[in-house]
Amino acid sequence: MPQPVLGILTLYLNEAKQLEEKSVYRRMIIEGKRIGLDVFVFTPMDVHASKELIHALVYDIATGKWSRKWRHFPHIIYDRCRIQRSVRFQQLLRFRSRYNHLTFLNRPLRNKWTIHQTFSQKTRFRQHMPETILYQNSADLRRMLKACPVLYIKPANGTGGRGILRVERLKGTGTLFDIQGRRQNRQIITPRKVSLSRLESIVRQWCLGGRFLVQQGIPLRLASGRYHDYRMLVQKNGQGQWEMTGMAGRVGAARSVTSNLHGGGHAVRAHTLLREWLGSEEKAEKAMKTAEKLGIEAAAFLESSFSALCELALDLAIDREGRIYVLEVNPKPAREVFARSGDSETYRKSLVRPLEYALWVYKNKGRGNSTAKTEE
Repeated sequence: MPQPVLGILTLYLNEAKQLEEKSVYRRMIIEGKRIGLDVFVFTPMDVHASKELIHALVYDIATGKWSRKWRHFPHIIYDRCRIQRSVRFQQLLRFRSRYNHLTFLNRPLRNKWTIHQTFSQKTRFRQHMPETILYQNSADLRRMLKACPVLYIKPANGTGGRGILRVERLKGTGTLFDIQGRRQNRQIITPRKVSLSRLESIVRQWCLGGRFLVQQGIPLRLASGRYHDYRMLVQKNGQGQWEMTGMAGRVGAARSVTSNLHGGGHAVRAHTLLREWLGSEEKAEKAMKTAEKLGIEAAAFLESSFSALCELALDLAIDREGRIYVLEVNPKPAREVFARSGDSETYRKSLVRPLEYALWVYKNKGRGNSTAKTEE
């Protein structure tokens, strides 16, 4: 029987063929070899369609060097491609369409608005969703401002904390608002006070040329003045079952309205941060258990609603009473939050789980597909 082959599908960041997660892929190739899985990396640009071959990026563990090698299509594809505004992303869409018959561990998930609507159909999840609407005009903004003292305005397809505006109605005034945020390039917007009419004008400009959500803000400011939330990773294990891999706290940079690590935030072990935030060991334990159950059920529900998934990150807000809200979900999660919080074992597990699940798929789904061949 041929050795099972996993192809990690990704996208180059630029014309120089730079890859964002090369060190992650190197680690996955090493871990794959240890459990009997042959792993290589490729992008749609590397596919020679007429010959049905891939000019793959392979890593030699013995020499510690990367090189190119012509490979046949893998038995299974692990899609790590994130949204880009580029020709490369258009190539990806064509690749997914042309090779839709191949075995993928995971398929693309829908945008934040569709996911919110899907969750909101179920009573089980509705209680964990912040009030959210799709912005159409200033009337939507005014309606949300009446219901919520704090709002977040964010792109339906955004990632990494880009393009987020925070609006807070100032206490004792009905007409003054504090705004701050991050532009698409992650540049921090200095806080300032504006009138309602000025706010409406700013939000109209902010939302031009895209779809934006207006979402209820959950009180998440720590004693330090910084904002925080929690990143939970749920993944399929080596038996094909959903399981929580880990959870970490994220604390935003000074003057930042988001907690994203790329925006200058730092990671903390979830239990440590929860104990400080909720005030007791018992409350922290209870919140962790509730979050784990919610995450596993949410992943299974989204998979049944859309298409195949192998992992999902949930960004959670937990208020002072321990109530849990799902801020957003990410089907292509980064793992460095665990490494940065000092939880090296969870970080390792987060890399190994998709490989173990790939082996399970290979053994239980007809052992791949007819296009996969052994190396010539």
